Amino acid sequence: MQANSDQASLKIDVEQVKARLDSGEPLLLLDCREQEEYDLVHLAQSVLFPMSEIQTRLEELKCHQTTPVVVYCHFGVRSLQVAHWLQHQGFTDVLSMTGGIDTWSQRIDSTMARY
Repeated sequence: MQANSDQASLKIDVEQVKARLDSGEPLLLLDCREQEEYDLVHLAQSVLFPMSEIQTRLEELKCHQTTPVVVYCHFGVRSLQVAHWLQHQGFTDVLSMTGGIDTWSQRIDSTMARY
């Protein structure tokens, strides 16, 4: 999975994600970290699809191809790669949460564990 130069168009900041969640907008929040990371801390509304498994589990996500999808990870690196890859698999509304759950824990919910 490689990201390319159109990465900026795939980014959304944590405040925008929070606003979208608060508005009740239909949104798939996809955590692409590994199980151990997810077990430490995760966003309650998220579903876990580790980057290491996403290619083999793509069929499970096909029903969300036109649903707004926000992918997040620890710092935003893996999620950007996953968002770019999903876009190339036909997902029409996919974004990567800039700064990942680390930035979320600093700007949105300081009670969340950081690692």
